[in-house]
Amino acid sequence: MSVFNAIDLSTLAPPKIIEDLSVEQILQEMLAYHAELDPDFTAPLSSDPAYKIFEANAYRELLLRQRINEAVKAVLVAYAEAEDLDHLAAGVPLKRKMLNAGDPKAYPPVPPTYESDADFRKRVVLAPEGFSTAGPEGAYIFHAMSVVGVKDAYPASPAPVEVDLYILSKKGNGVPDQALLDSVEDVFNGDVRPFTDYLQIKPATVKEYQIDATLYFMPGPSAESVLVEARKNLETYVAKSHALGMCVARSGIDAALHIAGVHRVEITQPAGDIMNDNHEAAFCTNITLHSELVAV
Repeated sequence: MSVFNAIDLSTLAPPKIIEDLSVEQILQEMLAYHAELDPDFTAPLSSDPAYKIFEANAYRELLLRQRINEAVKAVLVAYAEAEDLDHLAAGVPLKRKMLNAGDPKAYPPVPPTYESDADFRKRVVLAPEGFSTAGPEGAYIFHAMSVVGVKDAYPASPAPVEVDLYILSKKGNGVPDQALLDSVEDVFNGDVRPFTDYLQIKPATVKEYQIDATLYFMPGPSAESVLVEARKNLETYVAKSHALGMCVARSGIDAALHIAGVHRVEITQPAGDIMNDNHEAAFCTNITLHSELVAV
């Protein structure tokens, strides 16, 4: 993978300017500050009307500081959402893709559908690669992902001046249909593709797999709710792993399932790690989870 794919915004720690807020902590800081100003000050009891004034002020300060947190997030690509993200992208400049125009004449009117914040955020990070024509690797990826329906792309050069651009679709298991490949090819016209490049648009190779695992629990009433949460974690891991060049590791499956409340995890399928080259992706067709109680 190239350097521009190395940064996963979701793995970045929150900046220090974003505070963890607690109204109780703010309240205690206010009481301590008043004690510093007046040695004779005694913190009022919670039943004292004066205490309610301190509580109200602490809550107001919490709201203000939370507003500051939200304002900071609005100008960070990793956190900005909706219109805030649109305005950040405008500086690149980049516009959110329209997936469906909707139908304003329908009753009730059907609003247009746009790409998600997560997908748009990924393109915003790649946008500087688009300042070039499609010569560099990143530029090929950026221009390919500007096409509606493209989930991932990877260019390879098997020989000088030859470029094979592999496309992963958002639909189904990720294998693109001919219409999507044609749409990608239309993007790489003479203004985008260098004259010296011989470009071929190719479908990504998709490896289908299933997950079958057993989660063991200690006796107790919470096994069912833990199983639901473990499945959500696994579905998140599976979705993130559906990308070109990504490995589906048994250790990753185990980590997703082995949450608080799970005694141990036994994975039946897949039998081993699913390794992929940069033109390949893995797609999970089914998840089967079993639950067993540990004998005590």
